[in-house]
Amino acid sequence: MPRKVIIDCDPGIGDAVALCLALFDPRLEVVAITAVEGNIPAERASRNVQAVIDQLDPPRYPRVGAASAIDAPPEVDTRHLHGDDGLGNAGLAVSRLHHRHPSEKILCDEVRAAPDQVTIICLGPLTNLARAFQRDPELPMLINQVIISGGSIHCAGNVTPAAEFNMFYDPSSARTVFRSPLTKTLIPLEVTEKVRLTLDFVEHLPSETTRAGRLVRRLTSFAFRAHRQHLGQESIHLHDVVALVAALHPELFDTKEMVGDVETVGELTKGATIFDRRSDSFGRANMAVAVDVDVAAIQDCILRGLADAGRCT
Repeated sequence: MPRKVIIDCDPGIGDAVALCLALFDPRLEVVAITAVEGNIPAERASRNVQAVIDQLDPPRYPRVGAASAIDAPPEVDTRHLHGDDGLGNAGLAVSRLHHRHPSEKILCDEVRAAPDQVTIICLGPLTNLARAFQRDPELPMLINQVIISGGSIHCAGNVTPAAEFNMFYDPSSARTVFRSPLTKTLIPLEVTEKVRLTLDFVEHLPSETTRAGRLVRRLTSFAFRAHRQHLGQESIHLHDVVALVAALHPELFDTKEMVGDVETVGELTKGATIFDRRSDSFGRANMAVAVDVDVAAIQDCILRGLADAGRCT
């Protein structure tokens, strides 16, 4: 039986590629995709989720949740890596949904419809999940598992010296989720950065004659140019795709039970994920944290998943 999942994301090139994998994997039943503000503003995030679904035309359409703006978002600009539209300036056409429901409502509805069966894969800031808990305080006890892309084990960030983007963008919501009684797995920056995709990755993507191949080739081509021009790198990271693979192949990740929290107010450390490693700590581990990964196997999983998407489209 396919595993029921909700993908909470802020597309974003990596998020869009992750959706391409998930929507055509027979092991997953994507019951909903919920947009969240992060890489792009709320309205654009909602639009991008719908645009990716429209482009891929999957065999089963998930419910779609609309993002809502957060109060006082940080001044972070990722357009140099994702394009003005978040999707590599691809200019994708998108249908307009007349009756859109907020993402937190979709989360509550789908978890309530299948208690203890739904895995939520969080690929962006944790705003929606925290709002869902506020809306339905019993929800954490009804979720099967949450897989989170973000944070860093050693306080080495990618948006500030101490903070990873998803945690930095809405640290209060991240703290709410970290402290909730959920079964949680964190896929941090140190692990996702190990999976580097070089230019030969493009050669193995599905043909442009397929819907999936056409979309992924456009997105990754922009990503390679942006990483070379702005970061001086000849390879790219698709952090969110690695987190999705963790839902499909947890055996490829080494994890350790840890006590984790998020700094919410530090002048220099806002958004930093902090782990208590003291031998005499009285804290109880509240999450599994990935500490290593089989890089070659992950790369192979990504290519095989995209190949399957290409055959389906």
